[in-house]
Amino acid sequence: MELLERIEAHIRRHDLIESGGEVTCLVSGGADSTCLWHSLRELGYRVSAVHVAYGLRGDESEADASFCETALHARVIRPSNRLLLGATEAALRGVRYALTEDLGLRATGHTASDQVETVLYRLAASGSTRGIKAKREDGVVRPLLPVWREETEAYCRANGLAFRTDSSNPETLRGLIREQIVPLLRQLHPGAERNIARLAEARPRLPRQLEDALFALLAERAGTKHADLGGGLRATREYDRLTLARGPVRWGPWTIESDDPSLEVRARRPGDHLSGRRKKLQDVFVDAKVPREERDSWPLVVRDDEVVAVPGIVEDPRVRVTRA
Repeated sequence: MELLERIEAHIRRHDLIESGGEVTCLVSGGADSTCLWHSLRELGYRVSAVHVAYGLRGDESEADASFCETALHARVIRPSNRLLLGATEAALRGVRYALTEDLGLRATGHTASDQVETVLYRLAASGSTRGIKAKREDGVVRPLLPVWREETEAYCRANGLAFRTDSSNPETLRGLIREQIVPLLRQLHPGAERNIARLAEARPRLPRQLEDALFALLAERAGTKHADLGGGLRATREYDRLTLARGPVRWGPWTIESDDPSLEVRARRPGDHLSGRRKKLQDVFVDAKVPREERDSWPLVVRDDEVVAVPGIVEDPRVRVTRA
């Protein structure tokens, strides 16, 4: 079956469960976790199940626990009310992971649909596109991440598997995204969900300050430009080539060093003048007989907007310059 092949390929690609290995499914009784429990058994894994019964929905919660115990042969864990008092969705997930941490490798039924909802929430809440991890550091894996929610429901029906529906879902933040935001995105573009899910597959983003510095560096390709990335790391773009280096700045034939972290190296800008003097940089180049065509590529050592040194022309005791 194509769905099982896709799940197995995902497990192997991310090394989630060893072949034929043991795994405990954290089940709620919904279509996703029921599909998880059944599909992993079909793929030859040694599967057990646990249901954490929060008991927050009265009789409905009890019916969920009874279903998991009977249909999925799940062990039922009932946390104390003290742990659940005022708990958010995220906190409840934390309780579930904490109460099952002694069970070794655990699997949850998070799907590609959950991935989309997570990315949308984090994008709105923090500007991050970080998604659900296929493999957490605490021994929780997500074998169904390449599977969509409608596929888990179809799988259950095709295999004659009953499943539960949580009536509180529409009241949650995920429910708001699922019931209102995602349908609007589908109207905007039919591939919206798949495109959003792909954001979570991208490599982790750089810190925003570092990312902004690199974007500014790459905004144009003419001449040479530098950016201080912090920690002694400096990026240099020479036309269409970007290099990263620590320590001395190499600019064309020049090697420029300084122990003063407030200094940086850049090309000239309109209105540049020497630090502490009224003399314009333009006049410095004229007096030094620097050809007009070389001036834009000549390195300047600056603090803020003032020119401290011009290699080969204006020296400064804080700056060490050599030329190849």
